[in-house]
Amino acid sequence: MNTQNKSSEGVSRKSFWSRCGDAASKKLWPLDRDALCAAARRRTGLADFGDPAIESRLAVLTKSIESEADLHPLGRLLASIHLGDLLKTRLSLEETWRKSPGFETELIQRPVFITGMPRSGSTFLHEILAQDADNRAPRVWEVMSPLPTGARRRIQRTAACLWWFRQIAPEADSVHPIRATTPHECVAIHSYTLLSREFVTTFRASAYEAFIDTADFDPAYFWEKRFLQYLQWRQPARRWVLKAPDHMFKMEALLRVFPDAAVIQTHRNPLEVLESSSRLTDVVQRTFARRQGQREIGIREARVLADGLDRITRFREAHPELEDRFVDVNYDDLASDPLKTVRRLYRELGLPLTPATVERVQALAGNRSRYRGQGARPGLADLGIDSGMKTRFESYCARFSVRQVERGGA
Repeated sequence: MNTQNKSSEGVSRKSFWSRCGDAASKKLWPLDRDALCAAARRRTGLADFGDPAIESRLAVLTKSIESEADLHPLGRLLASIHLGDLLKTRLSLEETWRKSPGFETELIQRPVFITGMPRSGSTFLHEILAQDADNRAPRVWEVMSPLPTGARRRIQRTAACLWWFRQIAPEADSVHPIRATTPHECVAIHSYTLLSREFVTTFRASAYEAFIDTADFDPAYFWEKRFLQYLQWRQPARRWVLKAPDHMFKMEALLRVFPDAAVIQTHRNPLEVLESSSRLTDVVQRTFARRQGQREIGIREARVLADGLDRITRFREAHPELEDRFVDVNYDDLASDPLKTVRRLYRELGLPLTPATVERVQALAGNRSRYRGQGARPGLADLGIDSGMKTRFESYCARFSVRQVERGGA
């Protein structure tokens, strides 16, 4: 009896201090649209975000985070810093662009977009294609520190920010390592518009997710185009190679803004993807919020993955005239023979593959160890993935000749 009382008292005391911490952190770092925008304007001395709708999108996001994310105090601080930095950079970029109108004449010609399932080799493929001297990928430092203050200083500042993040969330580096000079995803560019699935991965924010599922994404892609023009300005034009699994949700908007784009879609056994992506989501969200159940994460990951695959499959089937703009890459083929995959890709895209690029691809593939294994992952049963959910992927697997087999299965 005494033991039970002490246990109950401990739980109660923990809940009390947890509530106190939450209340204090809300006062210190309020996630409020007006407060965040006012702070960004005060710190930059600037007022114009460029796109008036950015503030209404921020309101949807912050309300969703406040009501659904269950942030812990450190997570609230990190969220406040991240959103504040996005707003300050957006203000400064709009001012820089206003004073540099010539950059918008830059041509973004036949960019290559990599999309498809998350955890299906798209990051590896992005790094491979960036080995070609005729290709250009936006680097992490260019996206995180885009203001013109000198490349070396910006790289150092970005590297320092990433180092601190690894101290706070060391597990994140094991599931999705990122460095200042590696290629970055388009969702990070879209984050400046407050139209980005980055926030859905980082936070439990279902209301915001529902909002972006039906939102017009043309503003996000027009912003991305201006951003690329700015990065390309006064430099030799090269072919942009861009990447985000999330493009498969908004293919119509992407091709409206980049009508001559080529698209590489990566494919993998969806059951393996769910095991890997659920672990990534768990690690990332725990950096900001209290831990969520594995089943809840797994069921949501399965729903989102099935929705994204359905969207891009429907788009491709509705537009057979664009099929020659798509190239499909299987994860197993890429992991087992990267150079063979690259040779086929270049052939289908009609691009020249130089001996220098071949040599760099071979060197990268030879030093790449991450794709030999991704550590312990939750099983499908732990994630609540039952036979009914597995049927959601049958048509996709049949359409793209992907084997849907559980680990250890035949």
